[in-house]
Amino acid sequence: MKFFIDTANLDQIRQAQSLGILDGVTTNPSLMAKEGVKGKKQIFKHYKAICDMVDGPVSAEVFSTDFKGMIKEGEELHKIDPDKITIKLPCTEDGIKAVKYFSQKGYRTNCTLVFTVGQALLAAKAGATFCSPFIGRLDDIGEDGIQLIEQIVDMYSYYGFETQVLAASIRHTNHILRCIEAGADVATCPYKSIIGLIDHPLTTKGLEIFCKAAESMK
Repeated sequence: MKFFIDTANLDQIRQAQSLGILDGVTTNPSLMAKEGVKGKKQIFKHYKAICDMVDGPVSAEVFSTDFKGMIKEGEELHKIDPDKITIKLPCTEDGIKAVKYFSQKGYRTNCTLVFTVGQALLAAKAGATFCSPFIGRLDDIGEDGIQLIEQIVDMYSYYGFETQVLAASIRHTNHILRCIEAGADVATCPYKSIIGLIDHPLTTKGLEIFCKAAESMK
């Protein structure tokens, strides 16, 4: 499974990159605003900095909700780094049209805000590179986000779709582990959730024992 980091924080991206396991980055308007990035010029500069930092795809989300606006913004975002920028589009009627438009041009796309198998089907038929089901937000309203991942993975496999399932809205490390079991192609995670995979009390205890043994041998 690929690991993307879900942030616009350059320090966190740099830290994740230094681990040697980072496959890409996802962002959204909320994450950009959290870092105080405002205005088109500053946003584009920020995306360029992210692209220069990582080797994999960088999901850059459009702000428009209408088809013409999405196309205009998507073309501008693509020019920042044609080899890395993935145009992130909402799973709406106009969003699906935009996914089809860009997929026909050979641009990578990420169809986001997916909450049903039906939406995932439309994203794949439109040619999306990635489909982003939001598991955490489903859990918040009492639905099973991981079950949705399983259903989409099964559906894509059955029909032979090439769209990758990108599990999003991951809240904790256990979400990542369950996404592995569900067969997600990608998990986009906060940095603390990725680091959480390292921690285990037996690893900490074992290291302490080894260190004491090594010290006694000096």
